[in-house]
Amino acid sequence: MLRKLISAMLVAVAVCAAAKNPYKQYTANLPFALPEFKAPKIPGRRVVLTDFDADPTGTKLCTDAFAKAIKTLSLQGGGHLIVPRGVWLTGPIVLRSNIDFHLEKGAVVLFAPDESLYPLVSTSFEGLDTRRCQSPLSASGAENISITGDGVIDGNGQYWRPVKRSKVTDSHWKRLLTIPGSVAMRKDYWVPSEGYAKGEKGANMNVPDVQTEADWQAVKRFLRPVMVSLVDCRNVLLQGVIFQNSPAWNIHPLMCENIIIDRILARNPAYAQNGDALDLESCKNALIVNSRFDAGDDGICIKSGKDADGRRRGMPCQNVVVDGCTVFAGHGGFVVGSEMSGGVRNISVRNCQFVGTDVGLRFKSTRGRGGIVENIYIDGISMTDIATYAVTFNMYYGGKSVAEVLAEGGTSSEVTTMPVTEETPIFRHIDIRNVNCYHAGYAMEFNGLPEMPIDGINLENISISARHDATFQYSKNITKKNVNISLYK
Repeated sequence: MLRKLISAMLVAVAVCAAAKNPYKQYTANLPFALPEFKAPKIPGRRVVLTDFDADPTGTKLCTDAFAKAIKTLSLQGGGHLIVPRGVWLTGPIVLRSNIDFHLEKGAVVLFAPDESLYPLVSTSFEGLDTRRCQSPLSASGAENISITGDGVIDGNGQYWRPVKRSKVTDSHWKRLLTIPGSVAMRKDYWVPSEGYAKGEKGANMNVPDVQTEADWQAVKRFLRPVMVSLVDCRNVLLQGVIFQNSPAWNIHPLMCENIIIDRILARNPAYAQNGDALDLESCKNALIVNSRFDAGDDGICIKSGKDADGRRRGMPCQNVVVDGCTVFAGHGGFVVGSEMSGGVRNISVRNCQFVGTDVGLRFKSTRGRGGIVENIYIDGISMTDIATYAVTFNMYYGGKSVAEVLAEGGTSSEVTTMPVTEETPIFRHIDIRNVNCYHAGYAMEFNGLPEMPIDGINLENISISARHDATFQYSKNITKKNVNISLYK
C-alpha cells in the first residue's frame, strides 16, 4: 500500500513538473539525445521605460532611456524592463545578462534609420568574418535573457535594403526613384544611397573592397546589420513578440546555447533582399515552436559559417527541434545552408506547414564549403502552392533563389568530377516522412556532386502533386516507401 502511495506521489510530482515546464514535451521521443528545455530564470524586479524619461510619441530618440533602464536592472542583478504602449524611437539597444525585455500590447520599438547611430563593429555576416553596422538589438556573451510580450520590434529596414525592380509594383518602383539621395544602379536595381552603391561595387559576398577606415565609413549604408544579433549567449527566450522589417537578416542567434523561440512572428516584405526570418548559426540545443515566418528570403534556416571562416570556427549547429511552425512567403520553408561549413547535425522538424513558399524543404551548398550535414529527421510537413521544388538538395548554390535559377535555365547537368578535400560538402543520413504537398512546380530535386553524392536519404509516406516529376543526380542509397507523385498541367 505504501509503495503504491509513493508511486502515485511520484507520478503527481512528474505531472506537476511537466505542467510547470511547457517545453518538456518537445524533447520526448526524439531520435537523438537532447536535454530538457527550460526558460531562463529572471529576477522578479521590474522597471518601466517611462521612468527614464522616454518619449512614447516616436518623435524623440529613447536610446539613452533604454540604456539607463538596462544598466539600472543589471546593477541590481537583473529583472524585467517593461516597455509600455507607445512608439519608442531609438538607436541600438544592448541587452545584458538576467534581463527580460518585455513589450506590452501596443508597444512598438522602432529603430531609427540614421546610420550615424550604428557604429561599425567586427562581426560575422553570411558566415564570413567581417565588419557591419551594429545591430539594432543585440547581446554578446550574455546569460539568462529574454525578449517577450505582445509588442513589435521594427528595424525600419526600408531605409537600408536594396530593391529589385522585378519584385515590386510599378507604383512602388516610381516612389523609390523619388527618394532623395537614392541611386538606381541599373534600370532594374535601386539602392538607398551613394554610399551603398559605392560599397556594392567590387564587393565579394557582401564584404566590400575597402582598405582604410575612411573607406569603411564611406560605404557604411552598404553594411546593413541583422536586426537581432545574439552572439555567444546562453539560456535565451524569444516569446510572443513580432519581429519585422529588418535591414538584413531578421533574427540571428550565433554560437548560442539553450535557446527557445516560442510563438513569435518574424516577418519582412517579400521583396526584402537578404531578408531571412530566422538564421540559427552554430548553435547548440535550440527549440523553435509554434511560430510564424513570412520573409523575403529563407524562413527557418540552419547555418554554421562559410568556407574557411566557418571551418576555422568549427562549431556545428546541432540539437535543434522545430515543431508546429508556419512559413508563408520565403525562398525556403525549412532550409539548411548554404553556409554549413562547420557542420549541421541532430535536427528534428515536425508538424509544420509551408504555405506559398518558393521551396518547401531546401538543402543547399556548393564546392568550397566543406562541412557535414547529417542526422536530419523531418516528419509531418504540409505544403500548399510551392512555387518551385517541394524538396530540393542542390550542391551548386550560387547565391540566387531557386526561382531565379530556373528562370535562367536551371543548374547545368554537365559537371566535372573534382578531388575530395576539406572543401567538399557532405550531405547524408536524412529521413523525410509523412509529407503532403498540394501543387508544386517540381516534386523533388536531388542534385549532388559526382565526387560526393548525396547519401542515405529515406523518403517515406510522401505525396506530392506537381507539374514536373522528381529528378535524381549524383545521389545514392535513396530509399523510397509509399512515395506518390501526381503530375498536373
